[in-house]
Amino acid sequence: MRQAVGVEFEGDWQRDGAICVRGAFGAADVALATAGVDANLAALSPLAKRASADDDAIFVEDFCNWQRIDALREFITQSPAAAIAGELTGSSTIRLYHDHMLTKEPGTTQITPWHQDQPYYNVEGSLNASMWMPLDPVNRETTIEFVTGTHRGPWFMPRTFLDEQARWFPEGSLAELPDFAADRDEWRIIGWALEPGDAVFFNFLTVHGAPGVAGTTRRRALSVRFLGDDMVHAPRSWTTSPPFDGLVDELAPGVPMDHPLFPLLWTRSQVAAR
Repeated sequence: MRQAVGVEFEGDWQRDGAICVRGAFGAADVALATAGVDANLAALSPLAKRASADDDAIFVEDFCNWQRIDALREFITQSPAAAIAGELTGSSTIRLYHDHMLTKEPGTTQITPWHQDQPYYNVEGSLNASMWMPLDPVNRETTIEFVTGTHRGPWFMPRTFLDEQARWFPEGSLAELPDFAADRDEWRIIGWALEPGDAVFFNFLTVHGAPGVAGTTRRRALSVRFLGDDMVHAPRSWTTSPPFDGLVDELAPGVPMDHPLFPLLWTRSQVAAR
């Protein structure tokens, strides 16, 4: 795995739960990620879904394609992404959790609502990182944004993006998400204009969201989720997003995610041995 060279960190990971990494990836890595996302768009998996209303331009998502798309697998295993996640979380090992493709076609007005990722998942722990890497330039007005400090909790109720249904935790079992959009001045909200090669990394609990894109702008992005030292299996009685069917029969609750679906990508001992 290549180590990140000449990168610049903007922000405070521990304080904010999100950070910008300028120049995280070189041209070869960007080319791999782009090839992987384009291959994904050309052949969506059964997990793909449209995340925009019928009268809007297309916002499409897809999950867990690293095993079938060579370019995605090569980017995930060979780029500096896992090493950056290891340094940010202070972990001794980093495993893959999953990949996530998000593309908003030109004219998509559909926002990505404020949410946390962790409540949708079948893992628990605090040493984790999600990478969001744009493959098209993103200006400040259309970039992903973060509500700083929310990685410390609480967990907020996860809901479906289009109709706000509680399909994961039962109604009333978690706190409702504050109306961050209506009270932006009451919160410290951060975001960065980004070029291909830049990336943001954030904790699974950090509240984030994104606006639509302008009429002539396309926004392809690749997100990869990483598991650090304390991340363990947390089976749910409902279907998680993404789902991992049958995993409950192979991994007990509370054990590390030591399974072929979640390969080991990086270890601190590898770095020390160089």
